[in-house]
Amino acid sequence: MSLITLRNLGVTLSAPLFSQLNLSINAGDRIGLVAANGRGKSTLLRCIAGTIEAGEGDITRSRGLTVGHVEQQVPPALLEIPFYDAVLAALPEETQASEAWRVDVTLDSLQVPDDLRQRALGQLSGGWLRLAMLARVWVSEPDLLLLDEPTNHLDLAKIALLEDWLNALPRDVPVLVASHDRAFLDATTNRTLFLRPERSQLFPLAYSRARAALEDADAAEERRYQRDIKAAQQLRKQAAKLNNIGINSGSDLLVVKTKQLKERAERLEEAAKPAHQERSAGAVRLASQGTHAKVLVTLEDAAVTIPDGTLLFRTGRRFICQGDRIVLLGRNGAGKSRLIALLRRAIAQPDASVEGIKATPALVLGYGDQALADLDDGQTPHHALTHRFEVGDQRARSLLAGAGIAIEKQARPIGQLSGGQKARLGLLMLRLAEPNFYLLDEPTNHLDIEGQEALEGELLRPNVSCLLVSHDRSFVRAVGSRFWLIEGRKLIEVDGPEAFFASASQMGG
Repeated sequence: MSLITLRNLGVTLSAPLFSQLNLSINAGDRIGLVAANGRGKSTLLRCIAGTIEAGEGDITRSRGLTVGHVEQQVPPALLEIPFYDAVLAALPEETQASEAWRVDVTLDSLQVPDDLRQRALGQLSGGWLRLAMLARVWVSEPDLLLLDEPTNHLDLAKIALLEDWLNALPRDVPVLVASHDRAFLDATTNRTLFLRPERSQLFPLAYSRARAALEDADAAEERRYQRDIKAAQQLRKQAAKLNNIGINSGSDLLVVKTKQLKERAERLEEAAKPAHQERSAGAVRLASQGTHAKVLVTLEDAAVTIPDGTLLFRTGRRFICQGDRIVLLGRNGAGKSRLIALLRRAIAQPDASVEGIKATPALVLGYGDQALADLDDGQTPHHALTHRFEVGDQRARSLLAGAGIAIEKQARPIGQLSGGQKARLGLLMLRLAEPNFYLLDEPTNHLDIEGQEALEGELLRPNVSCLLVSHDRSFVRAVGSRFWLIEGRKLIEVDGPEAFFASASQMGG
């Protein structure tokens, strides 16, 4: 028996987000919800949670069903409240005293350290904030769990922890997960819903296998469409020939036959539907001008320290060469961001004389951080582009539109853009700087799967050189050609990322 059933559900804003959506959620379902940024995932979850009403169709819930919805945003009012108290406050006030034990059980299941439990939420990392919101929802043990981008801001250890936690839930508790993390979806789901404006597709498979099945289905749909259109054209040609013969001969039978052929062609054309074409959320492109220098950066046993001078690790003697796509691996706090900051200073400010790091004078840096700190939330996208680059008004508008920022949003503050739009704007600014070496810190943050795959394709082009940090396992596997691991106060080169991923999973579990 279904716990919740969606019938012909639809929501339209300026255009349909989804329509005629039919879905049954049953005990034991682990459903991955996949769509591009801004295409209705969060809206659908809110409809299921009952916080908004769909424009069409209906939702039937089993009697007494409780729904737990973990949204992306943290309510500002909670930021001053200690972790433990914020979770306790999610229980009904009249039961808080007698059922406070539920908070301890929930926090223990999520491996929340004791010292964090009394810390205000506003003092926590983004990853712990996400888990705090999950704890607030799960403490009351809802019958259905809805998760909206749950891996945002989580490091690999916490992603592994969350995967283990989800997979250890009672099997009768269904979970619906909206996510762009392909590896996470593969690890935690058994069904995949590709949300579309029309004809959303559901497969009883985890993401990667479902994606292959979707591509096969789309290809078959396109073949059917082309076949039907061709058949309709042939019928119209036959009708035209018979019509000419009928006119010349005065045959009423041929006139009737002509009409029948035209009607068959019209029915075919009306029924024929082209395969779904995903509307791009905006282009992701990078410059790849290259350089004549073979060695771009030389590390001569540089010391990476924290501000008080305490050594985190030494680099040893290492080289970054043209065409390298180096992934920097290491646990949180190992010094990844510190090394990136040193490299950035050595490249962008050659006169700064960073000891142990030497960059070729021909190097042009492209730097992108996960916080998109180079973007001023108070500026408009148009102002940011025209004042940093000599592109002109019309060219700026065209570039921004191509990056998925509509004309009406180009004159609004950057702070009002979605995370995905900000990420695409940041990558556009990187491209216009025409670098020949990229330093990228969590570049897939806020990018949907289409954007992640486009960025992968750009980084895999000839002459592109980069050093990057990422918790996105699918992205790391696709892009990396070399792997540096911070371990035991040393920077070592390893053959691949899998051993580190496995160790991160053990830390998380």
